[in-house]
Amino acid sequence: MEATKVAILGASGYTGMELVRLLLGHPAAQITAATSRSNAGRRIEEVFPRFSQLPGSQLPFIEPDMEAVVASGATVAFLALPHGAAAQYATELLEKGLRVIDLSADFRLREAATYEDFYGETHPAPDLLTTAVYGLPEVHGEAIAAARLVASPGCYPTSILLPLIPLLREGLIDPATIVANSLSGVSGAGRKADPALLFVECNESMRAYGLPRHRHLSEIEQELSTAAGKSVTITFVPHLIPVNNGICTTTTAMLEGDLASVEHALRSTYENSSFVRLLGTGACPDTKNVTHTNFIDIGWQHDERTGRLLLLSAEDNLGKGAAGQAVQSFNIMTGLPDMTGLGTV
Repeated sequence: MEATKVAILGASGYTGMELVRLLLGHPAAQITAATSRSNAGRRIEEVFPRFSQLPGSQLPFIEPDMEAVVASGATVAFLALPHGAAAQYATELLEKGLRVIDLSADFRLREAATYEDFYGETHPAPDLLTTAVYGLPEVHGEAIAAARLVASPGCYPTSILLPLIPLLREGLIDPATIVANSLSGVSGAGRKADPALLFVECNESMRAYGLPRHRHLSEIEQELSTAAGKSVTITFVPHLIPVNNGICTTTTAMLEGDLASVEHALRSTYENSSFVRLLGTGACPDTKNVTHTNFIDIGWQHDERTGRLLLLSAEDNLGKGAAGQAVQSFNIMTGLPDMTGLGTV
């Protein structure tokens, strides 16, 4: 199997580290460039000793120099960078003929005004918004296959969108009643020095944050509105929990169909999906079963007392919520089975 040469920009953060792990072991990918301002000149195996002696781990990190990235022979670039920073590099790499999978929020929204509203900044490359494909493989697989620029979804949105989209398409729930509560591991905040993320601040504690409008709400409502065929506004409450990684989401809405129709919509949508595992009625997904994988587990139940449908999901915020999903899109873009390099548990 011929390897596609790939670059990882921002390769020393938590998501970047997970991309390195997955792509070092990928049978059809070769990392030829990995950028990190803070670690430039040091080998991957020096920064991440867990990868020591793996083929490719001797590659040194470089500064984010796009000429050097191109010179490495990479034809696909993964951008594991903060929002605002990714767009500049994406523009240059696209102009140089590379395909780009962006894991930041820079190209997830179709409207520059929405980006400015939620992120508080003018969009740095608005002309690219109409060409970017929202990288949810189970929903936009065909478009991803042909895309030059894939905007990989956020971790929270993935856990909320996959259970809801089939039901909104079929009109089985009332969109106006959707409430999503998510709990995420601390790695979701990124690898940065922040007193609020110190061990003694997070351990033995839980808290909500990002209220009332977490930034991910913008892409969640965008994709739900597309599925419903009308504007959808929801309540979303994210929480930080004292685990390294994993997301557990409980979404509720008033049921407008019946439970059998809910199960049929979910199973018919995801019957051929490699990574969506439907656990069935009454099942409560557990993060321990999805961490360090690209799976998302989904269960559901009807609360007859309130008339609300309960949708439950669990995923790894660094896996299906970030790096794993990006590699899944890479597989689709390069004509590979989407489980390539992702099938271990």
